[in-house]
Amino acid sequence: MANSDYKTIIKDGLWDNNGVFSMLLGMCPAMAMTTSATNGFGMGLATAVVMAASSWLVAIFRNRITTEVRIPVYILIVAAMVTVVDLGMNAWMHELYKVLGLFIPLIVSNCLPLARLEAFAAKRSPVPALLDGLFMGLGFTIALTSVGAVREIIGSGTLFADASLLLGPTFKVIEMRLLPSDMGVLMMILPPGGFIVTGLLVVVKRLLDLRAGKEIQMTGAHAV
Repeated sequence: MANSDYKTIIKDGLWDNNGVFSMLLGMCPAMAMTTSATNGFGMGLATAVVMAASSWLVAIFRNRITTEVRIPVYILIVAAMVTVVDLGMNAWMHELYKVLGLFIPLIVSNCLPLARLEAFAAKRSPVPALLDGLFMGLGFTIALTSVGAVREIIGSGTLFADASLLLGPTFKVIEMRLLPSDMGVLMMILPPGGFIVTGLLVVVKRLLDLRAGKEIQMTGAHAV
């Protein structure tokens, strides 16, 4: 592949075909796990690891997976990668695991990884598939962290609370209180707040695309 193709894969994953802001996929974790920027960042990274590993494996075995059984095989591969991430987080980031652990297995049912396996990894060689999974996952991480940051600031008055549980004691310096504790808007850390913030950020992305002269259109789940 040419360098321009790799740049397109990276740009698609991070911005143009962003899983949340363009394709509106993975909305369950986008609503459930974005009550804080730290939670969104942790869930996004876990999903990125699962997507990168799953895409790479599917691309390697794509010529051996028949059409009839491809979906069950994809689910098994994603489930195996989720189990690895789940056990790893429990072993090395146990405090964060106590917060996110309930939701990590739900990555199996997230439609974003399965959509990218079907649309991209099953048709490409391992390296592009790995990059697509990785940067689609990182784009997902950016979206969840952005939604979580807005909800956390307005709802709790903090930003990156408990980041040291995810990133280590060194990152305690990024834990900030921006508003007094009694000024938080409770609705923003409840599910309605997730819908409101996600909708507003989708609008912001489209306004930025319009300003950049891009044509605005809804990208489908199988956009490549």
